[in-house]
Amino acid sequence: MAVRATVSRFPIDSDALEASGLPWGLTVTPFASKDESGIGPAYGSNGHLLPRCENCYAYFNTYCELDQWAWTCSLCGTLNGLPSDAIARYSNPHSIPEMSSSFIDLELPLDGSDEEMTQARPVYVAAIDLSSSEEFLELTKSALLAALEALSPGSLFGLATFSHKIGLYDVQGPIPVVKNVFIPPDAESKLPLELEDAMLLLQFLAPVETCKDRIAAALETLKPITSWERSSGAAQGIDGMLMGGRGFGTAMEAIFNYLGSEFGNTFALARVFAFISGPPDYGRGQLDTSRYGEQYASKRVDADRALLPEQTPFYKDIATIAVQSGVCVDVFAVTNEYTDLASLKFLSIESGGSLFLYSSTDDSTLPQDMFRMLNRPYAFNCVLRLRTSTEFKPLHSYGHFFPDPQYENLQHIICCDSYATYAYDFDFANNTGFSRHSREPPVVQIAFQYTVVVPPEGLQNSELPSSSRGQHLIQRRLRIRTIQFGTAQNINEIYDSVDHEVVLSLLVHKVILVSLEDGVREGRALLHDWLVILTAQYNDAYNLVQYKNGNKSMSSQIDITFSQCPQLEPLPRLVFALLRNPLLRFHEEGVHPDYRIYLQCLFSVLEPSSLHCGIYPSLMSYSTPDKQAYPRHSLSRAALLTSGSPIFFLDAYTTLIVFYSSTADPSLPFPPPQDCLLRKNINMVKQGRSITPKLMFIRGGKDDATAFETYLIEEQAVDGRGFPSAMGFVSFLDDISRSVAEYMK
Repeated sequence: MAVRATVSRFPIDSDALEASGLPWGLTVTPFASKDESGIGPAYGSNGHLLPRCENCYAYFNTYCELDQWAWTCSLCGTLNGLPSDAIARYSNPHSIPEMSSSFIDLELPLDGSDEEMTQARPVYVAAIDLSSSEEFLELTKSALLAALEALSPGSLFGLATFSHKIGLYDVQGPIPVVKNVFIPPDAESKLPLELEDAMLLLQFLAPVETCKDRIAAALETLKPITSWERSSGAAQGIDGMLMGGRGFGTAMEAIFNYLGSEFGNTFALARVFAFISGPPDYGRGQLDTSRYGEQYASKRVDADRALLPEQTPFYKDIATIAVQSGVCVDVFAVTNEYTDLASLKFLSIESGGSLFLYSSTDDSTLPQDMFRMLNRPYAFNCVLRLRTSTEFKPLHSYGHFFPDPQYENLQHIICCDSYATYAYDFDFANNTGFSRHSREPPVVQIAFQYTVVVPPEGLQNSELPSSSRGQHLIQRRLRIRTIQFGTAQNINEIYDSVDHEVVLSLLVHKVILVSLEDGVREGRALLHDWLVILTAQYNDAYNLVQYKNGNKSMSSQIDITFSQCPQLEPLPRLVFALLRNPLLRFHEEGVHPDYRIYLQCLFSVLEPSSLHCGIYPSLMSYSTPDKQAYPRHSLSRAALLTSGSPIFFLDAYTTLIVFYSSTADPSLPFPPPQDCLLRKNINMVKQGRSITPKLMFIRGGKDDATAFETYLIEEQAVDGRGFPSAMGFVSFLDDISRSVAEYMK
């Protein structure tokens, strides 16, 4: 569980918080195996015996004062009695995780019999769009063959297709059998037949270890539906024109209900992989894609505002069915046409899944992404709770979860991998703030209760009853992290403790929310105004603005680069880069609305260092493929020219580019050899990613270098025109300086 705060020394009160101009909060990556310093938790059992505060329900931790018969809560100060079993256990503190570490992970007992505990076979269902092309189906087959290799023995796999009908495959016999259920074309009608009546669920779900070859054989039979099939099944429009045939919404709703009948019996979590090649245009949940087009200019409608909200609540509603059915949905959209991911995204973000977007089948990393996603550990049926000491409180929470309808600051996460990150911001609970001389510093406690499926090979035989050997086992666990923070006695101490990457994380969450509610223009304005206010507050705090006759004079130059505070120095560049990012660029600049939604979903779950990379890519140089020259350059042509290095490596999180300058020695090997230092660094970067980055090699002067030059943003205008000029980052700073002067008048 990695936790990083915007400031490691908290502001003393609300006046200090406002004067700083900084967001106050933290990010948490709950299922990360280690903390932010690389240290793992203390493991143990009997999590249900961990004492809890009678007042605030916080868990006992190493910061609590312990007497022989009682303990004092480190969050609220309440004195709690110790039960007799705890007194006996705590008499030997060295063997107790919660006595030795503030980061613990304890096993919880499961309700039910041993037999119920073993009903944990992981279930995976692929739902494939047949209203598509041969190339799309070939890519999907490759991805699913990769997925089959990553699935553990004992898993169950179901294959379904959708078009103007839903196809269910039974691969447990000698030859694959498909049963079809036709989808009514209108947006209101439900299926005439439940899927369970067409094929029993346990016929549909095949054991991977015995049916892998038959599943592969069934995949080979998939073909796009013909125009004749579509015209016979789909609705006819004017002059016989085809009006639809991709019944995605009806298919998803039916599959969730189908799986829900066995939730808690056959499986504890099911994952649905939905492969789609265009917008749903048939049956329930069909979308109107005509809202994306040239009509905005003529109607004076702000496209950046109109295209971000969902156009129907249908997918949000069936995401609720997925959650209730124990289903996590991963959506793989392989399309360059408008698909309205603003509506479809709820299937994945509400259910703990991922949303992937690939603009073409040619260079898609879909098979690698599937394998990578299934090869990493994940937790499910998770509950995340953040508690604070009494002086402050969580104000907002951000991330892909759904809040508990009854309890405040309690979030449910259906599926959580080791990369998924969530954010919180804080506010003071009252006007008093923290005491300057108190012995009780601010405390944050994060509790993460989760379930994992342990495959047979991960267990000792002694851990299982004899009847359950060879089966998966469910484990319910409780992970707790308790952190004490210092308080800053003045604003300089706040600024000196800033983590600029976490500040960026909270800013990204806030501008995404504002963009969704009020449009991209408002998101950009919020970001610009925030930097102006922060710069003004910093100049005020360091007395860089002179006072004459009681009035502030702009005679001394405003420090817009935060030269007195290294921790704040990166922020203007990060804000500039965020304004240049497709997340906040305008529709008329050619930013596809689906790509913007994809970035919103991706950036909302990245931990701070990865997000930094996605917003302001890292650029390093090499003198040879085996020798690094400089670890970091600014993203400008000037930096390339002045460095004199022949090879550059750019890491933009989703894309990796190796660029050889046009003046590079022709004897340098291109592309770099597999055993060189540069390749080792590339492979290390790829291994640490939640997605598979696209790798490109470009030779300056010979290859088209546009892909690389696009990332050299510091000489591009902030309004997004993108033409190289001397008016990029420098002119942005001048604009901020003028705005600060105006603000401070």
